[in-house]
This record gives sequence, structure tokens and C-alpha cells, in this order.
Amino acid sequence: MTTVHAQLIGDKAVLSRDEFECLVELARRSERIELQVEEDDVPTAAIMRLAETGGAFDFWKEEGEDLYSEEDGEPV
Repeated sequence: MTTVHAQLIGDKAVLSRDEFECLVELARRSERIELQVEEDDVPTAAIMRLAETGGAFDFWKEEGEDLYSEEDGEPV
């Protein structure tokens, strides 16, 4: 049995290179595959989507008391 640990970010999965290579090897045992790899240190689009959908910035959308007054933006 093979155990794979993956972190899901939106519609993508992040897993260790060793586990990825193991999955590729298992797939190659059963059929011919074509592998397309995109090397990127930080999946920017996925991080942006996570920030948008994660809820950490929802307080900006809430109606209510303004966080700053006009006086807060005046130069001293």
C-alpha cells in the first residue's frame, strides 16, 4: 500500500517530490503517460485564490463603522 500526503489549495494538490515521483512511477506501470511539469516555487494564482476565498479579509466587506476617519488621512 502507498500512502500519499497532499495539501489541497483550491483545485490543486501540493505533495512532496518523492511522493509525486512515486505516483508517476505507479502510473507508468499500468499505462504510457505524458508528464507535463510546471516548475514554480510559489503557486501565485493558488495563493491569491486562497486569500480571496479563505475569509481572512472578509472584515473589509462588512458594512458598519468606518475604520478610519477623514482626519486620519490628514498630514501632520
